[in-house]
Amino acid sequence: MKAMIFAAGLGTRLRPITNDRPKALAEINGHALLEIAIKRLKIHGFDEIIINVHHYADMVENFLQSHHNFGADITISDERDQLLDTGGGLKKASWFFDKKEPFLLYNVDIITDVDLTAFYEFHKKNNALATLLVRHREGSRFLLMTPDKRLYGWENIATGEKILTCSSGPELERIAFSGLHVIDPLLFDLMTENGVFSIVQTYLRLAKDHVIMGYVDDASYWTDVGTPAKLIKAGEEIDLEQLLGKGD
Repeated sequence: MKAMIFAAGLGTRLRPITNDRPKALAEINGHALLEIAIKRLKIHGFDEIIINVHHYADMVENFLQSHHNFGADITISDERDQLLDTGGGLKKASWFFDKKEPFLLYNVDIITDVDLTAFYEFHKKNNALATLLVRHREGSRFLLMTPDKRLYGWENIATGEKILTCSSGPELERIAFSGLHVIDPLLFDLMTENGVFSIVQTYLRLAKDHVIMGYVDDASYWTDVGTPAKLIKAGEEIDLEQLLGKGD
């Protein structure tokens, strides 16, 4: 199965760590975030992986080569010339994916033990255009979803900005997006945005006429490690031997 790891970001919140390395090579207990992401994907059968690169791209490529791609079939999507954000980055890599099989997107700065196989099977069972991992947690930016977890909008409670896909509809729940997606490749035929853009922008445009669903996971371990403090905390909380599988 195929997957994409978003690893091209500048990692500005992780400074000073990212002053001399990409975010993907920040470490938790001696393991780079990119290594953790690749091994988590492989455990669940995602062994054909495309990784986008921009910030310290050469370091990422050298790291992968020195570790023999951790036994995965790795392809690089080169964004050295321009960082394209999640939507633009995915569109640039669209050639990599099969036309019929769903694929998984994985943010490199997310650490979670969520069952990726169950997540993927949920998506296929519900015939959604995209399924987003969501959870109830604190934050300022939220997806707005119906009781049956269909996407209807987005809200930033700090700024008051709000986007709704319909002028009227059911009562909506605020729930946080958690950085993992399963996507039907039909999305590429519907993606009219170009250049630098967020994939959430595309989801919100399409949600009125297509099923964009949430997969609620409140039970598993989950954290983003976008700051040095969160990186340290994750290292204290997570058992990497268990997360990555014994013997890896």
